Amino acid sequence: MSVRVSVILGRKGGDVVTIPGDAAVIDAVAALGEHNIGALVVSETGDTVDGIISERDIVRRLAQDGATVLQAAVADVMTADVRTCGADETADQVMQTMTTHRLRHLPVLEDGRLVGVVSIGDVVKSRIDDLTTQAESMQDYISGSV
Repeated sequence: MSVRVSVILGRKGGDVVTIPGDAAVIDAVAALGEHNIGALVVSETGDTVDGIISERDIVRRLAQDGATVLQAAVADVMTADVRTCGADETADQVMQTMTTHRLRHLPVLEDGRLVGVVSIGDVVKSRIDDLTTQAESMQDYISGSV
């Protein structure tokens, strides 16, 4: 049985680092480094999703346009068509979405409001934790210590 996204957020926390679309890309780079994360949700209000800007988006534009992209607006570089997930979705469902669409980060919405972000690392860690717990339970059952 796969854990729900709400449980993953409960373990890691629901803090979301956002940036407005009119901020400069250099500010996004600074925020990514400061928070040691791979993507920022682009949001004017902090609880909506206008887009997402990732390290990948920035590197691709750097390769295309050079260092001048660092002065561009985040809205000009971000991915505007953002896939999201709900807190009630399972880790397996999220993993499938991430794999199918080659995504590393999914904003989590609840009633249309941004409540967190899950990364592929969060999902994999959760799956490994679940498998470890299952293996330990089976070992305890087999050895008769339950």
